[in-house]
Amino acid sequence: MEFACSHVVCNWRSENLTEDETTFSSQGSTSTLPCGLFRSQSVLEHPYDNRVPIVQNSIPSLVPPPVPPRNIKQKRRLSTLPPPIPPRGLENNEEIRLKANVNVVSLKVGSLVDISKDTAIQSNQKPLLCEKCKAIMSSASNPETHQNTTMWCCEFCGKENVFSHTVLKGVRFSMRSPLGRDILYKDDNDDELDYENLDNMLIVLCVDISGSMSVTSEISPGNSMRSPTYVSRLQGVQEALQLVLSSLLKTSPQRRVALVTFNNEVTVYGDGTGVPVSLRDWALLDYDFLKKEGENYNTPHCIAETIQPLTQKIKELREHGATALGPAALISVAMASKFTGSKVIICTDGRANIGLGQLEQEASHCLAPPPYFYNQLAGYAAEKGVIVSVMTFEGEDCRLAEVGKLADHTGGRINIVNIGTVATEIQSAIADNVLATSVMATLLVPDGMYFPYEEDDHRLLREIGNVTDKAEITFQFAVKPEKVESFQGRDRVPFQLQLSFRTRDLQKVTRVITQQKRVTTSSWVWAGSLNMSVLGVHCAQLCARLTMEGKIKEAQRQLRAQQDLLKDISEQKPSPKEESIYGNWISTMSLICEDLTTVNQNSKDNEAQPSSPTPSTASLSDEAAKIVYEMKRAKSVSEKHREVPC
Repeated sequence: MEFACSHVVCNWRSENLTEDETTFSSQGSTSTLPCGLFRSQSVLEHPYDNRVPIVQNSIPSLVPPPVPPRNIKQKRRLSTLPPPIPPRGLENNEEIRLKANVNVVSLKVGSLVDISKDTAIQSNQKPLLCEKCKAIMSSASNPETHQNTTMWCCEFCGKENVFSHTVLKGVRFSMRSPLGRDILYKDDNDDELDYENLDNMLIVLCVDISGSMSVTSEISPGNSMRSPTYVSRLQGVQEALQLVLSSLLKTSPQRRVALVTFNNEVTVYGDGTGVPVSLRDWALLDYDFLKKEGENYNTPHCIAETIQPLTQKIKELREHGATALGPAALISVAMASKFTGSKVIICTDGRANIGLGQLEQEASHCLAPPPYFYNQLAGYAAEKGVIVSVMTFEGEDCRLAEVGKLADHTGGRINIVNIGTVATEIQSAIADNVLATSVMATLLVPDGMYFPYEEDDHRLLREIGNVTDKAEITFQFAVKPEKVESFQGRDRVPFQLQLSFRTRDLQKVTRVITQQKRVTTSSWVWAGSLNMSVLGVHCAQLCARLTMEGKIKEAQRQLRAQQDLLKDISEQKPSPKEESIYGNWISTMSLICEDLTTVNQNSKDNEAQPSSPTPSTASLSDEAAKIVYEMKRAKSVSEKHREVPC
């Protein structure tokens, strides 16, 4: 766990800053704050609000991402009319800038689940859990041991736990927690799943062969001797798939590969050795039927045995018809669900317009709205340890904001390709190494604290699913307003991360990291002491998530607050590389939010019917959606070669 601030800032209120607290020393350029931190006289400090309002829940590359094309459909025209009168009263108060919360913690999950490289203390004992909040007793818990019992007052919820020594000895519980703040509990008796050969992992190639895949692109300019050479999208995909199969034959001959195509029907070719199965009409609207068909499909043979028939099937593909993307994605995920760590690679150039998950005008016979369908399918894939990657062709509108959820929730790739790059992107998606599956993170703080934008409780549970290398997630935490006074009297507060997951060889592991952080009674901190890396990543992830949830105004407030904060940090502790990258992230997200606000306002002005509940997602272009998804997975840039702090 890595924190943005060295202390837990528990209070903030402008009227609480007394004259004594804000008086500078007359002898020097710095002043000492009540919390022992220092601030510079040369820089105007901002009070960072760490009691942000509780928001109700609705259901990287080192190179900064490019600025997406502006998605404003209407040009601004000069008007002779006077500007509108600004709002008054409470409406205007809503636009007050939200001060940034510096209580942020970063979890580098990609490193934490890679147990082959960590130095955590390993234990074969079962941990002791609090009966109320499920915290795990650590070496810092200070339990009281009596003749026949052990008593532990939970430092997170205050529950008095009493454990009988007789019961503990009988079920391999440890009466004394292992020393150390980073403990790895391995369940050696987990017989739920047998050992599984990693080469059994299945790759399902889910390919669009609708009519739009016949669109051609020039790949070789003509001259006086010959005409230009044009290749269709499907021809480009066919060539790319053949290259991928040849590469797999050399590097992973035991790997299993299956082919699924879709247009106005879904055709399952499998490994190419059997009779294709075609699904059409009513079958494309039946979620349970498609799921069962995929789960019961015969397991493909390894690529060493099937490369010739599979290559032949790929060569015979022809483009025509509509785009049944949703049903094809569902049956592909169901086929891959039998093998943990399997991958589904979807390659399409059009918007789904038939069957489940159709994204054009929603028909009355559509049983589930598109957002619900793609969320449901993404959850199913993550539960089964299936990684879904989505690739769309440039220049098209495939509603990547919706379809991209499949990759966003499962750790897959989201990319916009062309004929020249599709082979490379497919190979990169296949090469992504999944370090752990079924990853679940539980973060505990003392009762009286909570997680803004997450939970109004001191216990946060986050399903992460599949984790690849360098994955990182961040959270805010804060003290509830009515509990600030009690926390001001504390010297330290505990934090505990419980990370449960299955390794690549299906071993069940729980990693427990417990830390203590000092409490400060002033929110005036020296900006130079803050971790720009943690704050920059958190800003990108949070604002991207708020944008995808349709909370554009909230995302804009967060962006403005973070801009002020990062400016303060850079003035106190210059770091040109970090400033350039994180500043670019904020600028890019600000531009996207500005465009979405304009587009949605124009839509409301031009449409007589009420707008949809979350019009912002529908307004995202594929280019903008790709960047927003990249922001949701933002990673630190300054910690590339450093060990992960615990």
